[in-house]
Amino acid sequence: MTTVAAYAAPAAKAPLERTTIERRAVREHDVLIDIKFAGICHSDIHQAREGWGEAIFPMVPGHEIAGIVSEVGPGVTKYQVGDRVGVGCLVDSCRECDNCKAGLEQHCTGGSVGTYNAVGKDGEPTYGGYSEKVVVDENFVVRIPEGLALDEAAPLLCAGITTYSPLKRWGAAPGKKVAVIGLGGLGHMGVKIAHALGAEVTVLSQSLRKKDDGLKLGADHYYATSDETTFKELAGTFDLILSTVSAPLDFGAYLGLLKANGALVNVGAPEEPIALNLFSLIGGSKTLAGSAIGGIAETQEMLDFCAEHGIGAEIELIAASEINEAYERVVASDVRYRFVIDTATI
Repeated sequence: MTTVAAYAAPAAKAPLERTTIERRAVREHDVLIDIKFAGICHSDIHQAREGWGEAIFPMVPGHEIAGIVSEVGPGVTKYQVGDRVGVGCLVDSCRECDNCKAGLEQHCTGGSVGTYNAVGKDGEPTYGGYSEKVVVDENFVVRIPEGLALDEAAPLLCAGITTYSPLKRWGAAPGKKVAVIGLGGLGHMGVKIAHALGAEVTVLSQSLRKKDDGLKLGADHYYATSDETTFKELAGTFDLILSTVSAPLDFGAYLGLLKANGALVNVGAPEEPIALNLFSLIGGSKTLAGSAIGGIAETQEMLDFCAEHGIGAEIELIAASEINEAYERVVASDVRYRFVIDTATI
């Protein structure tokens, strides 16, 4: 066991504080990673505040991890000391079910293991990236290409794959019209990736406050959803709408923006249930879907794609002592566009 410094929430809704945690000794197929940067995802806040249900405390959040390999187990074949690597939302799965064999570890029917707020196969709670080091099985580690700066790459381990996977699956490509709801931590990555895939990209945001940013990031158009004329003007426009917000929406209104056979894919996770008139789907044979991160192989594919196209997250680098302030700013949508912790300050 190795004792490392970390920032943890001692209880639900409590401020995070500096503490120490134990990391397991490196096993045969394990990789020890010196964490350099850890992104702050809105889901960290949902879980630390039990917005998504009962959680495990103390909790060390963080599933956007970028660092350097400092030790490998004797059976490791994929990595060596000095490699630039990342860890996303998963650190284990059953590896035997049909979903795992298909590269869909996030949908493991035997139960995937989250990077934090979960219990590993050894019966011990998992602790995330707001810490100095982490030990992960090599099969749940990905390589960060040299073309990506580690700090800008960290958010790709969640925000990047969360948007890349549905954009690829639902065919964002040249000739397709894609809308992204929200220009936050997820949304700004959705815009960048959809643009790189060749789609015509529109941002749908509450106001035009971030319009200049959206256009610089790759959007072709930018509309305010607070303007009633937006939904009339854009009716029947889009092949695909990607919702990245965690607030409840009038899904019937947004489904009205789709072409026939279009899809509205939700990657944001509101804490409250939604109401929906099914005629919004039946009319036009439309699809309302969800998407959860991506498997390990697809996460590597996404990183390689981002490196090829020069895509990193837009970040605000902070010291660990600023985490609690950063949480409040995320809730207030006051970040351009992802906070990343410099873990050297823990």
